[in-house]
Amino acid sequence: MHVPDGFINAPVSVAAGVAAAGAVAVGLKGARRELDERTAPLAGLVAAFIFAVQMLNFPVAAGTSGHLLGGALAAILVGPYTGVLCVSVVLLMQGILFADGGLTALGVNITVMGVVTVVVSYALFRGLVKVLPRTRRSLTAASFAAALVSVPASAAAFTLLYAIGGTTHVPVGKVLTAMVGVHVLIGVGEAVITMLTVGAVVAVRPDLVYGARGLSAPLKLRVGGELVDAAPAAQAPAAARSPKKLLLSGLAAALLLAGFVSFYASASPDGLEKVAADQGIDKNVEDHAAADSPLADYGVKGIEAPRLSGGLAGVIGVGATVVVGGGVFWAVRRRPAAQASD
Repeated sequence: MHVPDGFINAPVSVAAGVAAAGAVAVGLKGARRELDERTAPLAGLVAAFIFAVQMLNFPVAAGTSGHLLGGALAAILVGPYTGVLCVSVVLLMQGILFADGGLTALGVNITVMGVVTVVVSYALFRGLVKVLPRTRRSLTAASFAAALVSVPASAAAFTLLYAIGGTTHVPVGKVLTAMVGVHVLIGVGEAVITMLTVGAVVAVRPDLVYGARGLSAPLKLRVGGELVDAAPAAQAPAAARSPKKLLLSGLAAALLLAGFVSFYASASPDGLEKVAADQGIDKNVEDHAAADSPLADYGVKGIEAPRLSGGLAGVIGVGATVVVGGGVFWAVRRRPAAQASD
């Protein structure tokens, strides 16, 4: 759902940019409470993984495809404030390096794909985990529902911006029906990917999953015929273990997806592109300012073999996202008291 330049007029794009900048500023401040020396590298990996999976468009209807947005996944794994930053880093890398998503529309994309998906999904996720049994199964089920709802919510947010500042005159009702309809289908794919990824990380390192904090039910003991809470046990050894193994495994998966599996992604236009073409929203689309980038359209200029060109571009994108995102998250992480006072 990368909005190109020319879909939304300049005043609304500027307003969305201001809103996005404010959201990123709030995210930077809030991420200090969510990240520490163990989870900051994980946040960089989450951003890189989202970048990689976004290259894997999957078919959802005749002539239409979809891809992960990633807001729900990031919010559940590393926290909502950090989640906004993760998606923002991905969109920045895609816009600058790969000419994917307009540069003047960057604020629109961060607002629609980052802020809305994170806020909607995490609010629903937290509400569900409060009422569901405190089990891993409930956690993954809540992640499925949260991700599913976040995608049509994002589509509705785009429609609202189009209603205010669209550069073409298409009835808003038609745009809303088409956008939400196709993105409900895309949301199913988003939900499956999010559920499987969250479930995999929770299975091996639940201590690193932000959304799983505080969800462990206390151990019950029977004393005098009554069930009482057991005294808290010493902190689990997992909390002291290095996350290096998980990070290396996740990075290898992201590189594999972007460098190899992406070649087999659907070539059909994604939901927004399809709706824009069918409804005439794209009449005033503008050429991307980075269209001449060496990596534009997810290929390396000068390399003729499509498989090698696309795979190498994907690997470069994962690497760049890890470096930029990891650097940002490491800089804003919460430091130990002794280190912070130096």
